[in-house]
Amino acid sequence: MALRNPFSRSKSSTLSPVAHMTWATRTMSGTVARTREFLGRRLWAWPIIAVLMLLLLGWGVHGSIENTMRENLRSQLKTLNDVEVAMLRTWLNAHENNAMSVASDSDVRQLVETLLADEKDSEVPPADKEAVARQIARQLRPELSSHDYESFVIGTKSELIAATRADAVGLEIPFEFKDIFARVFDGSATVMPPFGSILPHTDSEGKRRTGVPVMFVLAPILDSHLQVVATLGLQIRPEAEFTRILQLGRIGDSGETYAFNSQGLLLSNSRFDEDLILLGILPDEEGSRSILKLQVRDPEGDMTQGFRPSVRRGEMPLTRMAAAAVAGENGVDVAGYRDYRGVLVTGAWTWLDEYGFGVATEIDYDEAYRPLIILKRTFWGLLALLAASSLAIFVFTVRVARLQQQARKASIEARQLGQYKLEEKLGEGAMGVVYRGQHAMLRRPTAIKLLNEDRVNDASIASFEREVQITSHLNHPNTIAIYDYGRTPEGVFYYAMEYLDGIDLQELVDTYGPQSPGRVIYILKQICGSLYEAHSTGLVHRDIKPANVMLNRRGGEGDVVKVLDFGLVKARSEEQDKDDASMAGTPLYMSPESIQLPGSVDACSDLYAVGAVGYFLLTGHPVFEAENINQLCQLHISEPAKPPSARLGKPVPEELETAILNCLEKTRSKRPQTSRDLANLLASCPAAAEWSLEKADAWWGQYERGQLASSSSATSTAGSAYDATIDHSL
Repeated sequence: MALRNPFSRSKSSTLSPVAHMTWATRTMSGTVARTREFLGRRLWAWPIIAVLMLLLLGWGVHGSIENTMRENLRSQLKTLNDVEVAMLRTWLNAHENNAMSVASDSDVRQLVETLLADEKDSEVPPADKEAVARQIARQLRPELSSHDYESFVIGTKSELIAATRADAVGLEIPFEFKDIFARVFDGSATVMPPFGSILPHTDSEGKRRTGVPVMFVLAPILDSHLQVVATLGLQIRPEAEFTRILQLGRIGDSGETYAFNSQGLLLSNSRFDEDLILLGILPDEEGSRSILKLQVRDPEGDMTQGFRPSVRRGEMPLTRMAAAAVAGENGVDVAGYRDYRGVLVTGAWTWLDEYGFGVATEIDYDEAYRPLIILKRTFWGLLALLAASSLAIFVFTVRVARLQQQARKASIEARQLGQYKLEEKLGEGAMGVVYRGQHAMLRRPTAIKLLNEDRVNDASIASFEREVQITSHLNHPNTIAIYDYGRTPEGVFYYAMEYLDGIDLQELVDTYGPQSPGRVIYILKQICGSLYEAHSTGLVHRDIKPANVMLNRRGGEGDVVKVLDFGLVKARSEEQDKDDASMAGTPLYMSPESIQLPGSVDACSDLYAVGAVGYFLLTGHPVFEAENINQLCQLHISEPAKPPSARLGKPVPEELETAILNCLEKTRSKRPQTSRDLANLLASCPAAAEWSLEKADAWWGQYERGQLASSSSATSTAGSAYDATIDHSL
């Protein structure tokens, strides 16, 4: 049977790109550790974090302070309003008691009864009626003098039958007051809220006119049969005590307490009368006052800030406070509502239903919350300064990082990296790039791996250093040698390793097809030698695959194996909850335990991968092929490997097939326990003698002649060996 040309390309053996995938997941603990390291080195991040924390803290503190201030303001307004109402009730009750005392005087009652009897007798001359009225006035004079009253006696026909003022006798009570007099004729004393006088009175400016605010205290007068026959009315001036009591409820510069009736008409003076004149709410005339002139209605805009309503005041709605009070609802509002000026205020109110008016206590919202507003402005000012500082630090850091990146690029473009002169690029990945170079003094060809300047960060540097440190401690001739490690002043991290101009096993099979059993044994024994040293020092490679194993001509010998890429190596003594307790490796060559229990991988896990590599070399196919990673992992866990002979459709040396299938056992205890055990098992195969140094030299002689015929291909082939060392995960 003719031998297959070992240098012919096997098109059918080309594998899917999935064969080159490396898979590594991250654990939460690793993320936290990397975050802590990131924050430890990225000083610009702290001001940003401080801004966010201060924002959250300020939001919480602001909310807490605002709630506390709202409750305190609510309590203060309600207490002040309750005190004002209590003072008014005391004052009103005192006048009611005085009126009842006067109306109950026996002499007054007898005189009123006489006057009423004379009214019925038409023959009694008017002079006698006037005499009786004067007697009533003389009888009331002591009480009127002590309280500055004016008195009236109203008969059952709602007209004045006696008064201290002669011009009042005979006047009829206005219709709107008849309900109040009806309550008095039921036997109760009461106080009428302020109203405009019908008769001329002297106002605060000393002028006689009608419409001057007055109030009446009313009490029933009983006859000898204890029947109400008339009403005693004692007139008082609101500004004397009523308004003065309400003015005691002023707090701050904008606080006030005022009374209003069911139509929203102000029954006491506003503290803003001068401002109301300037705003056009009150007429600009001498002695203009808000009492009985101003309606407590909402202009729906702040008139003190230039707003002018588009409707007349009588068409405006009552303020929220007045509407609630007229409806009989007592309450407190610290969220804010507009008052009769349109200014946002907070307030408390009480409706006195028995007197037909309400009492409101208000203060401007801005003044009530002035401490909170100052605190808020201070907080936002400090936050703005901190944010500006954070932005400046961030911009400065980004600028410095860009300058460093530019310096690194310039260093690489200059083709000089420390003691090494860079030549052509051999390979490039997401995390780094490999150049062929020479040491300035030794002139020795060297492969120089350096971190990509766009990906320099704490995690990549740590991984880079770890790979170098681990690999540099391994001295086996079948492990790639590390010459040097360093960092340039521009911040370029690099390490130098021996330059390999051979071919990796992936490309070997892709280009030349399945290999002979003797050559497979020859290669696997050398891989075992490299791994035995690593396993003896407590290290597990975790990513043995064809792309990580190079064939070379070294020291005049062909088929010298070099194991590459110790970037995913794991110390068996490391705790399982570390970062590398996550699943790592290449799915096509991962053992069942590295999929199910990543933290439990050991030397036997690497031997499973060695068996999978041998299977690939022998058959040209991986052990399992699937449409996706999940399916592939499940096959590694549960599906027995198909024997290489069945896969090839031709016999394979039984001892070699048994050794490979033993490595691919699902249970670790059934696999060879050490790399040396596997090497001895392979050495005992009769097929091991089929491949010798002479055959290797012959193969490499033909290979090198083919490479010399195409120098550009040589660069590509040499570079492909280092591509696998660029990035450990996709």
